[in-house]
Amino acid sequence: MQTRLENLNVPAQVVDVVLDTDTYNEIDDQFALAYMLLSPERIRPVGICAAPFLNSKSTSPADGMEKSHREIMKVLGLMGRTDLEPLVHRGSERYLPDEKTPVPSDAAAWMAAKAAEYSPNHPLYIVALGAITNVASAILMAPEAMTRNTVIVWLGGHALEWPDNREFNLRQDVAGARVLFGCGAPVVQLPCCGVVSEFRTTEGELKLWLQDRNPIADYLCRNTIEEAESYAKGTAWSRCIWDVTAVAWLLNDGNRFMNSCLVPAPIPEYDGQYALRRDRHLIRYVYQIKRDALFTDLFGKLQQAGK
Repeated sequence: MQTRLENLNVPAQVVDVVLDTDTYNEIDDQFALAYMLLSPERIRPVGICAAPFLNSKSTSPADGMEKSHREIMKVLGLMGRTDLEPLVHRGSERYLPDEKTPVPSDAAAWMAAKAAEYSPNHPLYIVALGAITNVASAILMAPEAMTRNTVIVWLGGHALEWPDNREFNLRQDVAGARVLFGCGAPVVQLPCCGVVSEFRTTEGELKLWLQDRNPIADYLCRNTIEEAESYAKGTAWSRCIWDVTAVAWLLNDGNRFMNSCLVPAPIPEYDGQYALRRDRHLIRYVYQIKRDALFTDLFGKLQQAGK
């Protein structure tokens, strides 16, 4: 129990990290992947898994996963990191059918096997940025290794006080979210609306810091502006770069990027609400993002990409 609670603290050394990402779903996963690769002072990437998603950019969860896989490869190419391509794994093609049945995939099987190489005193960190299907499947495949030997950082769900909990990552796979919050592993939750929704940037700021700096910085700048202009052209807009915050938790020594606390693990319900019970095991809950400090670090690192 004591080691588990200690693993809910920001790591004080370089750690092995798996990124589980629905990279093509939005414009923010690309920032998060780049930020992870540009943070070797704390992060050693050992795996990148493509997560499923279904929205206007995909025809099915499987299609979303395949497009995310291709987008991961694109970002690695722009960063000159094709050496990392063997670390990339295809994920689930559908969501959990229930809370007891894993969805087989290369990503889930690899993650379950990889967790067995670690220990509570030397855990594997899994940073999840989309539907939690791959991670939940790995938990169901190897419950002891995944709950004892990993720390799972998830950007998902809304703030506990938000009127409803129909957040995109969570509502795609409520069964998977219930597996995650119920398994007893050390979990760090970064809620979307009400917390991470404050991590926003604008066209002028993106151009100032990133435009024409290098291939990956320029791509992130153009991709974000084009996406925002597709629905907000002619209006004042800002864009949330959600997923960077989950990677940033691993770099949050001295609470420089965010504040958090320990809370009983919430129970995501199928009706779009949380059930809250005081007798549940503790998770770490991020309740504030320090927007300016985190963007300063993110933009500074992106400017140095390739140098």
